[in-house]
Amino acid sequence: MFKRAMTRLFEEIDYRPTPIGALSLRRRRELRLGVDIVEVKLGDEHLMSDLFTASEIALAKLGLSKVEGETLDIVIGGLGLGYTAKAALEDPRIGELRVIEYLAPVIEWHRSGLLPIKTELADDPRCRLVEGDFFALSATAAGFDPARPGRPFDAILVDIDHSPQAWLDTRSASFYRPEGLRQLASHLRPDGVFGLWSNEAPDDAFTVRLEHVFDEVWAEEVRFNNPYQDRQEVQTVYLARKRPC
Repeated sequence: MFKRAMTRLFEEIDYRPTPIGALSLRRRRELRLGVDIVEVKLGDEHLMSDLFTASEIALAKLGLSKVEGETLDIVIGGLGLGYTAKAALEDPRIGELRVIEYLAPVIEWHRSGLLPIKTELADDPRCRLVEGDFFALSATAAGFDPARPGRPFDAILVDIDHSPQAWLDTRSASFYRPEGLRQLASHLRPDGVFGLWSNEAPDDAFTVRLEHVFDEVWAEEVRFNNPYQDRQEVQTVYLARKRPC
């Protein structure tokens, strides 16, 4: 008897213990939408999926739209599924993109092609996938390139925590305070841009905190449709620039 092949409803592609919890890469069939979804969980917490990528892409597009100059050196904090880095590399001005990722398995997923964008980032000669603690590096004078301590960058874009108030773990607690933001700003070139993704709507209190450190601050809403509830979601890209004295 002929048997029709069935789509696998759930597959755990990879599972690894990490210093901040068990990391799981999964593919599942979303029957309501008729699509396969790749998603990442950390412990019981949902981190990301390739169903919702609009704000991750917007972080790169909005951030780089504020950057002046050519042959840009960019840092991205947080690799994830790679959509922020992929969008950044679409800018022809990119000279070097350093993506700092704390979780080594995430870098391995990109190098082995397990993710929807395959090895696109790993194969791009402009892109460096660097294992490291973005928050610890930001807090040092040496910064994000051990080979060139104190190297400044044209933009630093961050997509790690859920928001300035909702952290994955306590490593980042001091980063969102004024002193942490000032240290981050010290790694930018004059007129360089800081961009931060948030899963929440704009927070006036955090915008004010940015204004104590930077000369220009924007909080850009990113709206997209959530097909589960058939409604618009609102997330935020914070942008800031410190003008030269």
